[in-house]
Amino acid sequence: MQRSKTTDKRVLVVGLGRFGSSLATELVDHGWEVLGVDSNPRLVQAYADALTHTVVADSTDDEALRQIGAHEFSRAVVAIGTHLEESILTTSLLVDMGVPHIWAKAISRRHGRILQQIGAHNVVLPEHDMGERVAHLVSGRMLDYVEIEEDFALGKTRAPREIIGRKLGETGIRANHGITVVCIKRHGAQFTYATADTVPQKGDIIIVAGKTERVEKFAELN
Repeated sequence: MQRSKTTDKRVLVVGLGRFGSSLATELVDHGWEVLGVDSNPRLVQAYADALTHTVVADSTDDEALRQIGAHEFSRAVVAIGTHLEESILTTSLLVDMGVPHIWAKAISRRHGRILQQIGAHNVVLPEHDMGERVAHLVSGRMLDYVEIEEDFALGKTRAPREIIGRKLGETGIRANHGITVVCIKRHGAQFTYATADTVPQKGDIIIVAGKTERVEKFAELN
């Protein structure tokens, strides 16, 4: 019996290296059924108890993928990174099988573009994204940083002096700095949504959204 997209909590994870195994075990912890696939028997054995199912298979072989039921999954993650040919062939086969949602790991933007061109629905560059994130934290005054897409980011920083004690709606922060304050957190409290009437206090932590360059410059006001 075919499961609906809303109730199907099964994921196929191809590649059980550091990225794939971490993602797969995290999904299991969140209540998902995970079929982990790798051509390396040692890796498959290592995660046999941690994942719902594991199997040794060559993911570049169409027949091997069909034998493990890859075409029956609505979600798949191609976590192969270092072997570009295997990554591309596996993704292409899953696309041809009609898997509706495919995430694929890329090790470079060029690799990512190829994966998108052959039909991957989502491409992630974990090493590149983490390196970029840490670079922003090391070189700036941001407490955290997440790039939503190219040239647009969220930044976590302390409220600068110029907005302290003033309603956000009266600071002209969007016109002056090109960013929007999304959330705010007081010491000992949780984050709450910021509004035009929110009045930041000294020591408050804020999350701002905007063009990457604008977010970086705003964080430097501290």
